[in-house]
Amino acid sequence: MDLEKAVTWASNTHHGVLITLRKDGRPQSSDIAYAVIGGKFCISATALRAKTKNLLRDNRAVLHITSPETWSYASFDGVAEITQTAQQPEDPVCKELATVFTAVQKKQHPDWDEFNHAMIKDKRLVIRFVPDSAVGQIN
Repeated sequence: MDLEKAVTWASNTHHGVLITLRKDGRPQSSDIAYAVIGGKFCISATALRAKTKNLLRDNRAVLHITSPETWSYASFDGVAEITQTAQQPEDPVCKELATVFTAVQKKQHPDWDEFNHAMIKDKRLVIRFVPDSAVGQIN
């Protein structure tokens, strides 16, 4: 499957399943919301989530996206880049989290100060999944 075509198709939805590797090597799946930004799948997560810990240990992952209405799917192999946690209301991570929020929700947050403080309190960060191949079927 053509990677660029698959990423373009996936950019029209915002939900998928991220599969990471546990410490013992078994796969772990996490339902996630994402936004495709610059060819990367950007995911808001917290520092203490299992998926984050798994990716910090081994950054390889699979992102599986389906469209039941059309029986289409794409499964991407790739690696994850992980930002630091949000530290200050106007730091680059808070700004990136705001971009991801807006892209996923398709609207602005009603109170960006509240949003930024919640991102810091929750120890949120951005997982950038960088796909290097895709398999699947797009109808």
